[in-house]
Amino acid sequence: MTDKEQKAAAKTFCQAWQNRGDEKSDTQSFWLELLGSVLGMATPTSVIVFEKRVTVDGTTRFIDAYIPATRVLVEQKSEYKHLERSHRQSDDRELTAYGQAKRYDDNLPLSEKARWIVTCNFRQFLVYDMERPGTPPERILLEDLPKEHWRLAFLVDNASQGPLKENKLSLEAGQVVGKLYDGLLASYGNDTPATLRSLNMLCVRLVFCLYAENAGLFGAHTAFHDYLARFEARDIRTALLRLFEVLDTSREKRDPYLEPELAAFPYVNGGLFKEREALVPPFTPELKTLLLENASGDFDWSGISPTIFGSVFEATLNPENRRAAGMHYTSVENIHKVIDPLFLDRLHDELEAIRAKRPAGFGWEKGKLTRESKEYRDALLAFQDKLASMTFADPACGSGNFLTETYISLRRLENEVLAELVQRNKNIDLGDSGNTTIKVSLSQFRGFEINDYAVAVARTALWIAESQMFNETLELLSCNGTYLPLKAYSGIQEGNALQMDWRLLLKDCHASGDIYLISNPPFIGARMMNAEQKQDLLDVFGPRWRNLGNLDYVCGWYRKAAELMRGTAIRAAFVSTNSICQGGQVADLWQGLIKDFGIHIDFAHRTFRWDSESKGMAHVHCVIVGFSTAPNPAPPIIFDNGVRTECRHINPYLIDAEDVFIESRQHPRCDVPEIGIGNKPIDDGNYLFTEAEKLGFLKYEPAAAQYFHPWYGSDEFINNRPRWCLWLGDCTPAQLRSMPHCMEKVAKVREFRLASKSEGTRKLAERPTRFHVENMPKGNCILIPKVSSEKRIYIPIGFMQPGVLCSDLVFIIPNATLYHFGVLTSLVHNAWTRVVCGRLEMRYRYSKDIVYNNFPWPNVTEAQKAVIAANAQAILDARAKYPDSSLADLYDPLVMPQELRAAHHRNDHDVLAAYGMSPAMTEAEIVAALFKM
Repeated sequence: MTDKEQKAAAKTFCQAWQNRGDEKSDTQSFWLELLGSVLGMATPTSVIVFEKRVTVDGTTRFIDAYIPATRVLVEQKSEYKHLERSHRQSDDRELTAYGQAKRYDDNLPLSEKARWIVTCNFRQFLVYDMERPGTPPERILLEDLPKEHWRLAFLVDNASQGPLKENKLSLEAGQVVGKLYDGLLASYGNDTPATLRSLNMLCVRLVFCLYAENAGLFGAHTAFHDYLARFEARDIRTALLRLFEVLDTSREKRDPYLEPELAAFPYVNGGLFKEREALVPPFTPELKTLLLENASGDFDWSGISPTIFGSVFEATLNPENRRAAGMHYTSVENIHKVIDPLFLDRLHDELEAIRAKRPAGFGWEKGKLTRESKEYRDALLAFQDKLASMTFADPACGSGNFLTETYISLRRLENEVLAELVQRNKNIDLGDSGNTTIKVSLSQFRGFEINDYAVAVARTALWIAESQMFNETLELLSCNGTYLPLKAYSGIQEGNALQMDWRLLLKDCHASGDIYLISNPPFIGARMMNAEQKQDLLDVFGPRWRNLGNLDYVCGWYRKAAELMRGTAIRAAFVSTNSICQGGQVADLWQGLIKDFGIHIDFAHRTFRWDSESKGMAHVHCVIVGFSTAPNPAPPIIFDNGVRTECRHINPYLIDAEDVFIESRQHPRCDVPEIGIGNKPIDDGNYLFTEAEKLGFLKYEPAAAQYFHPWYGSDEFINNRPRWCLWLGDCTPAQLRSMPHCMEKVAKVREFRLASKSEGTRKLAERPTRFHVENMPKGNCILIPKVSSEKRIYIPIGFMQPGVLCSDLVFIIPNATLYHFGVLTSLVHNAWTRVVCGRLEMRYRYSKDIVYNNFPWPNVTEAQKAVIAANAQAILDARAKYPDSSLADLYDPLVMPQELRAAHHRNDHDVLAAYGMSPAMTEAEIVAALFKM
């Protein structure tokens, strides 16, 4: 099939399946029509298998559909059934559609395991890439198939790269914009702030013109191209300036003798072309070619996603500026992680509940509505009015991704209402254009943004979204209408959100409508902020806020939101660095928000990797927190790795437990040994040796052999690659003077310390054989790495013999026993650590004052101590059976030896019993119990 034929077939398919679809009766015909009519399979019945048998826990189950050639597993649900919510199965398990499909896939033979899992409800397809586990699914809407049919090619073509929407269009658009940006910048000849501002505005205007041309807003499909093509390169500058002036002038105010080529352009309005100060540089022949051939003739802008539009544009900003501002561009799927549980899921449920009451034969009877039909119509119109009364504000809106995707989502809901009213009754009078029917408007969407370029981009992205949705409505209503001129829109305001009055976001909003704050504020850690950003936080929180210097920049948005929503029904959801829900920052931020403002958490996504849609993708580890001060009518929800769990109360550590704050403590709260860091030499590496370096040194200084000790930091310990430390602190002067090469090392350390800018380090030069921090236990000790992989079930810890020296990259516990080792290496302590520790990216960052000193130890009998100590020894014995394996090897979940795993399981069982906990408890339940303690 040609692309044109597929588009036509997809349109027919969408119309045929709109507002229908039952899992039991329609699944087979839906998929056979999709494969045959849209994807061009001559005999679709030979391609797909329905009701494929699979054995799960000894019971025969049936996979709704399976495509063997491409290994696509389909889990089908009825129309409008929520795909990402858990539903009770016949065995009483609560599973999402994906969870159900994954359970089937886990029980298939290796040769049949799914390459792709597709969940579908006749309205949308969610496509999970099984080679990228943990990544969000790609979402394909039925209504978008005419323009996105190619995204389903993976169903029948093994060569397809899958349904990734952004790779086909937005990345190409980013390359086009980047080349245009660079070419224009070279033509300006300088990069002063005034020039860059003009360049930014010019790029926005040009891309809007390119989009308007391809989308038919300028009438002829090549109007912009053909107008400029008439001019020599040297005259393009003047031609653009004249065009921009015409686009900003209403027809009645234009020169009556204007050239026909300019007079044909419509009045755009909206302020996009109003500013006359923006300079246009001279055009070279190369720049003309770049604009008219590469950016115009070779590229179709009409299908670009306005949600991605902003990311495409911001990709032209200097990468260093992006990092400095903490900008991370947002995928559509990640936006829905914020807006779906905040409000969109409830709106879908509400519309579904209205539709469930649709009277049979809804419509007119002899020009009059039946009572049932009138009630149904009124309910739909009331729902549409509700959509039009809502306000959405993003106080760090960047290029407008959140607002744009929210606008599109609301308009699609509105179009579903119109589909009910119009398509089921052609006689309902809704006027002669979409303008008389559309109620959701851009005036409902507001934002703050510090970057002037991003403000222009965000406004333009929203206009493009409005244009596209307007066309969808016209097509739905089978009527005509004109989108231009733009309505003036000033909802996005330029300024620093932490210095602005957030009440401006709510100015003139609907008095009875719901208000939502949605945002992806800058990701800047507490130690990464510049002086201005630190001052921002000081101004927002005030000097009395506890440990203000430890708060990430994003915390300012939480404090401003809490102040705005106090005593109101406003709800918010922010994407944030995961550190605000880990370690000491939890108490520093959330204790005040809860106590002073009455904040509570309505839903949360636990830590996940936040991917962007821009070409240089930013990978950061985030949480999403939905919060408010108003009562929540529904149970709080925690999302974790695709699993949705209703709970009783979400605390700031994002577990189902009461609000307990783990604050920094100098000493353990229980009667256990003190913990401290290892040794900190400050020696410029002079006292540290590899094995080869030690052997080389001893050739010249054999008497130094007795002063070498194994040296362990986190990496050396976990990977069994110890270095060696030359410890001369106990040497007598006579012994040192007898070893000239050791004396040379001591002299170098003294010189290094004397050259330091730190007064304390210079003072340390007076005793160059000693370390800055010395922690050398005489007996056994426990070693805990400061940083270790999050992929391990158990953090590898060591039970070390005397004579080993440790660096300050580990913690050591002198005078510890096997009992202490058993409790610390148990599931209980590991679960505690996973929740309350800080993270380095996703890796665990163990801490003395937060994790260890706050850990509640069990009250045990001597008999229980002995059992746990015996378990600890069994763990050490199991490790010792593999002398060729490092702890990184032994604790890799994929290859962990069975006897080591069994030893840990026995220890977990007995430690849980010592706490009075059940072996069946989940980690979240274990930590909740520890919080109570």
